[in-house]
Amino acid sequence: MPPDPPVPRGAPARDAAFTPCPDAGTEDPGEKGATMASDKKLRKGDKVSWKSHGQDVGGKIEKKITERTEAAGRTVDASSEEPQYEVRSDNSGKTAVHKPGALHKKGKSS
Repeated sequence: MPPDPPVPRGAPARDAAFTPCPDAGTEDPGEKGATMASDKKLRKGDKVSWKSHGQDVGGKIEKKITERTEAAGRTVDASSEEPQYEVRSDNSGKTAVHKPGALHKKGKSS
């Protein structure tokens, strides 16, 4: 195995005994619960918001996607265990697809 690269000045030294957790970086942000919507509570017609290019965007859920499909101009790799939601922006009228953890439920749907 090649030696580790030198540690940049001012950076903490790497602990030789440190082993990264195999699950590191795979935590679903929706599990924290505070502002993330649980996918069991999301339904077609719900008003939601999400971040896009640093801005809050509002819209409505068009449909729940539970299988690999084409939506919003891309391939969506969803399943019943890991659904995704197609949403329509109130501002632009365009559709996008997001995982439940990226959506924030807003008030009542109409």
